[in-house]
Amino acid sequence: MLPRSLGPAARRLGLVAAAAPSTARASSASAARRPCPPSDGDEAGEDDEPLPLRTPHGPPAPEERRWPRRGEQRRREFSFITTAAKDHSVLTRQLLDSRHDTVDEVGTEHDPFIELKARFMDFKQRNYVENFSNYQSLAQQQTPKFMVIACADSRVCPTSILGFQPGEAFTVRNVANLVPPYEHGGSETSAALEFAVNTLQVENVLVVGHSRCGGIQALMSMKDDSTSGFIKNWVSIGKSARLSTKAAAGNLSFEMQCTHCEKESINSSLLNLLTYPWIEKRVNEGTLNLHGGYYNFVDCTFEKWTLVYREGLKGGSKYAIKNRSSWS
Repeated sequence: MLPRSLGPAARRLGLVAAAAPSTARASSASAARRPCPPSDGDEAGEDDEPLPLRTPHGPPAPEERRWPRRGEQRRREFSFITTAAKDHSVLTRQLLDSRHDTVDEVGTEHDPFIELKARFMDFKQRNYVENFSNYQSLAQQQTPKFMVIACADSRVCPTSILGFQPGEAFTVRNVANLVPPYEHGGSETSAALEFAVNTLQVENVLVVGHSRCGGIQALMSMKDDSTSGFIKNWVSIGKSARLSTKAAAGNLSFEMQCTHCEKESINSSLLNLLTYPWIEKRVNEGTLNLHGGYYNFVDCTFEKWTLVYREGLKGGSKYAIKNRSSWS
C-alpha cells in the first residue's frame, strides 16, 4: 500500500497513463482550442480537477481525462478579466475624449433623464449657487456627524425623510438595512462602516428600518430548504431577528410578524455593530453612539431610540434602550 501522502500523485499518474493513447489522438484538436499555451514548467496542482479530453469528432469521452496544468485555469479566468477591463477602459477613454461624438438615440420624448436634468439644474441654481462657499468647503473635505444605514427601498430615502444636507450624513443602503456581524467578512456595508468610523470619525451610527419592507418579508417567508440565491444569502444575516420574532409573535398574522421583525432586525443590527472591535472601542470610550430608527410610510411617523451598552445594567444585561421618542 502506498503512503497516504503519495495517494493524490499516484491517482493522477494512473489517470494520465490510462488516457495516454487517447491523448495522442486528441492533442491536435485540443491544442487548437487551448486559450493560452502552458509554459514548460506547468504541472498539475494537487487540488486541481480533471478536465475532459475531447475527441476530434465529438464530446468528451467519459474515460478520457487530463489534469489542467498549473496556471491554465488561472489564465482562462484572467483572459475574461482582461477582456472586461478592455471593454470598460474603452468606454472611459471615450468619456475623457472631448472630441468623441456621443450616440444620440431617437425617441427622446420618452427619455427619463429629461426630468432629471431639469431637477439637477434647479438644484444647481437653488442650492449650489446660493450656498457656493459651503459647497466649496465640502469639495475640500467632508466631516459628517452621522453614518446612516438605510434600506435600498425607493420609498425610504433618509436624506428626504430626515432632511440631511450635503456633508451631514455618510450613507450606505442595502436590502433590509442589515448590518452583518464582523465575522461575516467584507461587504459594502462593513467597508462603509470602517471608513465612516475610523477615517471620518462620525459620532453617530443610525440604522433606519421601515414599514412593509420587502427584504424582511423575504426573511420571514424564507424556507430553510429553499434554493440559495443572492437575496436569501443576504437576508439570512437577520436569522436571529426572525427566530426572536417567531418566538414573540408567532401567533400573529404574517403581516404583524413582519412588522415586529422590522424593528427586531434593527436591534439585531445594532448589536452586530458591536462585534466590530473599533466600533465597540469607541462606544466604550463614549465617542460613538448607536441609534435605531423606524420610518412608517403608511402614516408618516418616525420612531427613534439609542442603544445603551455597558456592564452591570438591570437584569444583568449589557444592553438597554434610552431616549426613545416618536415623531408624528
